[in-house]
Amino acid sequence: MQTWLALGLPGMTLLLVAVGAWEMRPKRKPSRMKARLSSTYLDEVTAFLYGTKRAELDHRDSVEMTLEQEAQGAPPLGAVDLDRGILVVRPGNQDKRPAV
Repeated sequence: MQTWLALGLPGMTLLLVAVGAWEMRPKRKPSRMKARLSSTYLDEVTAFLYGTKRAELDHRDSVEMTLEQEAQGAPPLGAVDLDRGILVVRPGNQDKRPAV
């Protein structure tokens, strides 16, 4: 029983290398999966061996879920003068907006 436990981690490492080599072979159709099986396995084994890796993986997952929204709404169609409180709206072609 101790022999199986002692050879478990090196055996799984060799299996990881074999799976990684299989995934790197040239393919006719590209895979739709973003993450490869070997990288996911490596992350989970590293998280098992190092506790801080689990926190890093959880943080990475939460960052992937957050949306980056810089601005909402379209810029104004005309010139805006905040000093005088004047807004000039010129409807027309969207491509020829005046520079503010």
